[in-house]
Amino acid sequence: MVVMPIATLAERAVLEVTGEDRLAFLQGLVSNDVAMAAPGRAIWSALLTPQGKWLADFFLTAEADRLLMDAEAAQADMLCAKLLRFRLRSRVAMAVLPGWVVQAGWGGAAPPPGATPDPRLPEAGWRWLTPSPVPADATPAAYDRHRLGLGLPDGSRDMQAEQSVLLEAGFDELHGVSWSKGCYMGQELTARTKYRGLVKRRLVPVEIEGPLPARGTPITLAGVEEDAEMGEMRSGQDGQGLALLRLSALGQALRCGEAVLRPRIPGWMKLPEPSDA
Repeated sequence: MVVMPIATLAERAVLEVTGEDRLAFLQGLVSNDVAMAAPGRAIWSALLTPQGKWLADFFLTAEADRLLMDAEAAQADMLCAKLLRFRLRSRVAMAVLPGWVVQAGWGGAAPPPGATPDPRLPEAGWRWLTPSPVPADATPAAYDRHRLGLGLPDGSRDMQAEQSVLLEAGFDELHGVSWSKGCYMGQELTARTKYRGLVKRRLVPVEIEGPLPARGTPITLAGVEEDAEMGEMRSGQDGQGLALLRLSALGQALRCGEAVLRPRIPGWMKLPEPSDA
């Protein structure tokens, strides 16, 4: 019998955004077009610093009288606090929904009513925000293996607050940025990075031969005496992971702690010509 996996993602939280100004409020703050969120359709978006550096990312979907946000549980309070600092006179409120969970299904698992396709890739499956979860037949670790196989970043495990740039982490190809909706916080650097071709590093999947390196472990060229740093390890599990690498390091065997890493570029990722500049 073929198992169609469904996992409950315990490290996620569900927030609601209410009030008649909720769409306009978020539209001026986050990277994607909030107006595209609808019942049965989610968007993936990010909150940036004014300098255009990543703070958090999340999924948004809409109901008749509110928006629902699927975010890292450890970032939920921070997201509420940072966003509501910009409320001013906007009629909007935010709160974590106690008892709600995020579930994900993939590999042909039938979605419950109200689930939304993962907006990043069709192969990613679906996500469901609910106070009444269906039975889960897979673990969060199984979902982690699935998303690592696709090369999908997982928030603070793969990005660095106030340092990471969206285009390094695939937000362009994975539909996490709107280039047409108008201004939002951090838009200037994001647009300049794209249109001037300033991306010099990318978060890419790697095959790991040897023990899993800890997050942040420096990466160098394998077999080269000079230890020129080419990047650093991010999340990983069971012989696969994500690493932030210079474009010039792609296609080469790399050292990371006691392991050898081999970059594996997924079909969705669009890369410029490698450069060390």
